[in-house]
This record gives sequence, structure tokens and C-alpha cells, in this order.
Amino acid sequence: MNIAKGSQLWDRAKQIIPGGNQLLSKRSEMFLPNQWPSYYKKAKGVEIWDLDDNHFFDMSIMGVGTCILGYADDEVDQQVKKAIDGGSITTLNCFEEVELAELLLELHGWAGMVKFARTGGEAMALAIRIARAHTSKDQVAFCGYHGWHDWYLAANLADKTNLDGQLLPGLAPSGVPRGLLGSAIPFEYNNISQLKAIVERNNIGTIVMEPVRHQKPTLDFLEHVKTVADEIGAVLIFDEITTGWRMTVGGVHKLYGVDPDIVVYAKAMSNGYPMAAIVGKNEVLDSAKNSFISSTYWTERIGPVASIATINKIRDRDVPTHLCKIGNLISDGWQTLAKEHSLEIAVVGIPPLTTFTFNHGVQDRALHTLFTQLMLDGGFLASKSVYVSLSHTEPLVNDYLENVDEAFGTIEKSLSKNNISELLRGPVAGAEFKRLT
Repeated sequence: MNIAKGSQLWDRAKQIIPGGNQLLSKRSEMFLPNQWPSYYKKAKGVEIWDLDDNHFFDMSIMGVGTCILGYADDEVDQQVKKAIDGGSITTLNCFEEVELAELLLELHGWAGMVKFARTGGEAMALAIRIARAHTSKDQVAFCGYHGWHDWYLAANLADKTNLDGQLLPGLAPSGVPRGLLGSAIPFEYNNISQLKAIVERNNIGTIVMEPVRHQKPTLDFLEHVKTVADEIGAVLIFDEITTGWRMTVGGVHKLYGVDPDIVVYAKAMSNGYPMAAIVGKNEVLDSAKNSFISSTYWTERIGPVASIATINKIRDRDVPTHLCKIGNLISDGWQTLAKEHSLEIAVVGIPPLTTFTFNHGVQDRALHTLFTQLMLDGGFLASKSVYVSLSHTEPLVNDYLENVDEAFGTIEKSLSKNNISELLRGPVAGAEFKRLT
């Protein structure tokens, strides 16, 4: 496979753009160093064409979870093109943001107000600012991954600077003010006693978490977290930037019957167009008026228009049911094929965000790199995870699993011969940052 144009451009990018691009999760070294196509020319549904005119099916992270309907969805794009023709931003406000706010509040009976941003990370920073304004308390207890902003990376500051970054390896806090030391404190998922201990020792005003990610809540965990928040008067924030819209129309928290004070959405709510929403209770979000929160491009028109079209299609086509069905087919396929090839794997995550990991010790990263290489040879962009979209079909999953069968067979042989490094055509993929939860 010729990837010369993509490879050369990536090498050039790393010389003039720090890190090569704007998102760690899209860096070529995270997938297949020296072999990853890196850039796309065109995308439609789940198909991608790179700069060298190679054709791939995306059985990986689908724009890092943004394109829940598939790339370049006709219905969403049609509405966006109309918005562009009518002017994407002016001195006056776009009326669509009011329509979107009303749609979101219709789906969240417990909420009364909405604020908008354009990316998940900034939306989380905005939600934390609002929560702190509401409680007048600085300290935050969190569970999960919540972006790149100072409030979150403050958790990676240590009393001794040479220990900075030890808590969440891979998330370097260089540049984060040391005055934020102790302001963000992590707790583990399904460990309510740990959260209670943190609350007893600190003046927590905000509790923020991903309600579900790689595992399900046990023993009424979400209810207990809400009880703790209510008892200390803390603002409870659910980060549904990744999970939102995949298991149900709205957030996965709706399936567990636990309403937060704020829920944050981004990614899938607009099918690839920049958009984020902070949905919350009146008395909490009204505190935003007491803090300066303002940005010009939060008022553009394309994000709201894309979101309205995307959410309506998710609802009309019952997209979550399709995502769960396809995700379960993939998960079951991985497990069946791994057993047939005597491979040790673990499958985690909700069905639409299904993920597998090899469990063969120190060789795991090399095995994942080899898997990606073998799947790329078969015409699939593949990694540990599949973020399912409406455009993923059963016939495509069958073709994918046939290639997984071949890849797992090769990996099985490589383990028995202990020649994994000989099969790799480049370096082992870089380590991902570590999530505490």
C-alpha cells in the first residue's frame, strides 16, 4: 500500500505544528507509526479515501466519536449548506440556538436552562466555572477523563514537581499554575467510599463524572454519588461528551434514572460539526450570569443547525437501537474469534463504544500495533475501539470480522513463534494516556 503523500505530509506537519496536529488521539504514532495514512481527502458513510487514493472502511473511532450518523450525512449536510448560504454569523443572533435549547430542554425534564460552546473541553471548563460560581467553592472531585483545561490537569500537579503527571500518566501539566494544586481530586468509578472520604477531608463544591464508560455502575453507585452531592450542596455534573446520544436519545444517565445538576454534551450531537451544550437546572445555570463567560464563535449558526438535524434524525431513526445492535455483534465477534485463536482479550465499554484489549502482558502494545497493521492491509482503519455509527451495517461487520479472524490467526502464530517484532513493519504504537477510572 502506497501512503507516500500522507506520510510525507505528516513528517512535514510535525516540523511546523507542535505534535503534528491538534488532537493526541489522531496522531499517527498512536495507531501505526510510519504506516498510518494520516490524512483524508474524502469521506462518506464509513468510507475514507486518503491522499494516495487508498480506500478504507472506518472500523475505528469515527472522527473520535463525532460522526454518529456516519461521515457527510446527506440530511445534516443539506441543512448546514442552507445555513451557510443564509450567512453563518452576523451582528444579530441565529434563531436556531433558541430552537436547539428548547429541543434539549424537551429531552431533559429536570433542566431549565442551556448554554452553548463549540468543543467538549471548553464546555467542561464552562460547566466547572458555572458550578464554582454557584457554590463559591473551588475544590472539584472528579471521576473520568474531562479534557485539557487547567481545572482538570491540576490533578496532575504534585507536592514535588518531579512527581507531576504521575497520577494520570501521559497528561503533562506543564504550564498549569501550581496555585491550583489540590483543587481537583480524582475518585475511582464504583468506589463510593473513596468519594465520601474525599468529601470528608476537603471542601468539595463540584462533583463531576462520566456516568458510564468502560464499566457499568454497581450497587446504585450513581444514586449514591447524587446523594453525596445533595448532602454537601455540591453541583453534580455528568460529562456525557462521549456517551451522549448513543444508548438513548440524550444521555446515558436517563437509563439509570439519575438526574444531575448539569449534563455536558458535544461530539455526537452535531455529527461532525463543532457544537457543545451545557444543560442544567435553572438555579445552577443562572449563576453563569455572575461570571464573565462569552465567546464570538459560540454564536455562529452551523453548530446549532447541525445539532437540530442530527438530534431529530437520531430520534426519528431510533439510532441508539442500531448502535447497540451493531456494537454487540462486534463485541461478540471479538470474543468468539479470540477464543478460537487462543488469545486472551477483555471487551469493555457500552456497545456503541465497544473496546477490546489484549491481555498478554508486556507484548500487548506490540500486538495491538500488529492488529492495526494487518487490518490496514485488508482495507480497514482499525484500532482497539469501534465507535459505531448509523452507517455501520451487518454485512460490513461480517467483512470486518472475517479480517479480524485472519489477523487473530496471524497474531496467534506470532505468539507461538515469538516473532511479533519481525512481523511489524515499523515501531510499536505510542502509549495512550492512562485513565485513573
